[in-house]
Amino acid sequence: MPESLSGAARAAHPTHPPRPSGPFDAVVAGGGLIGLATAWRAARRGLRTAVVAPSADPAAASGVAAGMLTPATEAAFGEEALMRLGAASRDRYPSFIAEVEADAGTPAGYRARGTLQIAFDTDDLARLTELGELQTRLGLKAERITSRECRRLEPMLAPHVRGGVHAPDDHSVDPRRLTAALRRAAAARGAVLVSDTAAEVLCAGGAVRGLRTASGAELAADRVVLAAGAWTPDIGGLPEGLLPPLRPVKGQLLRLRTPAGEEPVVSRTVRGLVKGAPVYLVPRDDGEIVLGATQEERGRDTRLTAGGVYELLRDAHELVPGVSELEIAEACVGLRPGSPDNGPLLGPLGPSAPAGLHLAAGHHRHGVLLTPATADAMAAALLGEALPEEARPFAAVRFAPQAGTGTRPERGPGHGGGHDGRDREES
Repeated sequence: MPESLSGAARAAHPTHPPRPSGPFDAVVAGGGLIGLATAWRAARRGLRTAVVAPSADPAAASGVAAGMLTPATEAAFGEEALMRLGAASRDRYPSFIAEVEADAGTPAGYRARGTLQIAFDTDDLARLTELGELQTRLGLKAERITSRECRRLEPMLAPHVRGGVHAPDDHSVDPRRLTAALRRAAAARGAVLVSDTAAEVLCAGGAVRGLRTASGAELAADRVVLAAGAWTPDIGGLPEGLLPPLRPVKGQLLRLRTPAGEEPVVSRTVRGLVKGAPVYLVPRDDGEIVLGATQEERGRDTRLTAGGVYELLRDAHELVPGVSELEIAEACVGLRPGSPDNGPLLGPLGPSAPAGLHLAAGHHRHGVLLTPATADAMAAALLGEALPEEARPFAAVRFAPQAGTGTRPERGPGHGGGHDGRDREES
């Protein structure tokens, strides 16, 4: 570490990670956005917290995600409760970002430019029109606009675009910058960051007693939060069948680079439908354009495929032809954590689980959007408070084994079922 770094910088980037010391009030297994935001918010509310996570995992969803905050343009029939939670979380983002940046002392990559959703052909436009009723019913601000108005907002759109929807309140954030800022913010609030893998929940007397890491370290705590995304089921120490099933959902995306001195091909998030297939472009302030993303039910397959990349580029070119002139800076594959109903699993698992065990997992394609709401809900749960009203439909207990039967409810309330096959959605 260079001698010129200040004491604050050395504290944020220690040469050797601090050895865990305890006991803690809560230990969080998982260092993505959900785990870090939970630990940071809990620490802000007075709990002594620790976060256990490997230093980096290239397939972790937080490092791959595009960072769209778009409940209006994500609205889908059967997902009304999820969209209400998403809208509440989106509306908290400005204050959430302000608090994170104040604690971290660094920008978190928030970009308030709105979102444009566009249709390639008349069938795609009919689908957007159909969703307009749902957006109105949910109170989501989304204005139907003509093809001419779409091109006025984004001049580099293809001339054959049929029309679209402008959602001025649907913004974006750079998940990589937000993750780095949350690590700094959590450390600034006293959270201990342990670079290791969560291996086993320690339990005794019907309650959790802490967490053991892969290296054998034990962190004592009477509350443990499992927030390791698609890897949450790998954490041991719990009775078989206690945790709701989580599945990895593969996503491939590209990070494109605007040539120096040229204007970006889009100035705000552009989501498109091309013959029914969704595609999106999310610009960053540094000229990067994130193009995504596939949604594939292929287990833990993290291979980058020619077919996935081809489909992304093909459909993006149909909407924004200039995308073909951009440099491919990075190709990414990540695994989203999907719950049985694709809604998040928040808080304790109920009387069938060890006391003090909590979940913050299963966010599927909405993890970035739901980060502020999840952090608030989990901090409340860790302090023994009820979940906020909008989060209650997603209490983890909805999938807990029913006492005396060992069986689970088939579905959670107010949310659609899972997907099979291959599609493209938010990452």
